[in-house]
Amino acid sequence: MTSFDTSPPLNVWRALLALAVVFVMLATTGWTALHSHRESTALQASLAKWEHGSIHGLHLPDPHAAPARLSRFFASLSAGDGDRLARRYPLAVGNMNGAPVALRYRANHIALEQQRKVEKKRMHDSRLSTAGQQDAGRRMHRYESLLAPRRQILAFDPEGSGRVAEVFGNLDRAQRISVVVPGVDTDLLTFQKTYNPYTAPVGMAKALYAAERAQSPTTRTAVIAWADYTAPDGLGMEAATGLRAAEGAVRLNALVGGLPGDAPVAMICHSYGSVVCGVAAHALPGRVTDIAVAASPGMRVSSASQLDTGARVWAMRDATDWIQDVPYLELGGLGHGADPVSSAFGARVLSARDAQGHAGYFQPGTDSLRNLAGVGVGAYGAVTCARENDACRAGVPGTTMAGRA
Repeated sequence: MTSFDTSPPLNVWRALLALAVVFVMLATTGWTALHSHRESTALQASLAKWEHGSIHGLHLPDPHAAPARLSRFFASLSAGDGDRLARRYPLAVGNMNGAPVALRYRANHIALEQQRKVEKKRMHDSRLSTAGQQDAGRRMHRYESLLAPRRQILAFDPEGSGRVAEVFGNLDRAQRISVVVPGVDTDLLTFQKTYNPYTAPVGMAKALYAAERAQSPTTRTAVIAWADYTAPDGLGMEAATGLRAAEGAVRLNALVGGLPGDAPVAMICHSYGSVVCGVAAHALPGRVTDIAVAASPGMRVSSASQLDTGARVWAMRDATDWIQDVPYLELGGLGHGADPVSSAFGARVLSARDAQGHAGYFQPGTDSLRNLAGVGVGAYGAVTCARENDACRAGVPGTTMAGRA
């Protein structure tokens, strides 16, 4: 007698699982998690002062003007005038796409020193709870760390959980630029970690920078640790929606649009950061040649072609990464779409051999880091694909194959 399989098809099981996840999220986090964070008051105050400011009797340009317009304005100033503006409006200048990179570093150094003094006072403010004083101490020590010599802080906003971006290498002279876009639980205090350093933006970017230099010693590279967006806090409702990704995509596109020079740019996006990169993809400047995602929950599309970008799209996932168990679908605004490492998605799938778990992709010595570095410096012949006959080799001469990741 013929037997029949009466179990629901895989897509039905995934839909049911997605609904279950939604109900759990609603029960534990509530819809209030979707509300936008308040505007960054300190940064807004600095921008407002800029808008009413002048130099040599002339009004300052719109701080939100196109980067090319702001670049021309700063180029017309003397070095002394630029320094004066950085001292008067440190947060505005430090976050202004189009301002000279070195001037942004100086402005953010001033802003960090100002905020360090604020938090040092708050540490001893008797009006604060013990927890509040301790939080002030943690932030003060983070500012001290960011103020260390030779650190190049490209963006800084102290409000809320904080936002920051740091550059490794010479951004003005770089022949290749990589932007590391991290995922959930990224803020000022988690920007850098002493333990498990390669799971935090600074460690990720440092490891990638070192790997890129090892991969192509003659190529002048720069890597940006970009935590300049408000990432979801944990794996609650925000992480299941595209709200934070949409806000982050606007900021990410503004960053890339204001980068100096014309060096090719690679977006290196981890976890929820790949959602940000997916939403940003269609508006990224043409100099973005590659978008590589690791541990992705989806890119808010059904296929790579729907990203509407001329950049090569790469994806990788380690076999031990729990993200593979997340339902890859979008249902009523929840979920992030198709699995980027699936054959149907159409990305170039890279090996992530030796990476361990969800946060191990930037660990030195792994295939994942070496492949991300190869993409970053354009050494496509050095990357290894995740499986035989993988489309990642199509149109990129010299790529090789490795075992399934």
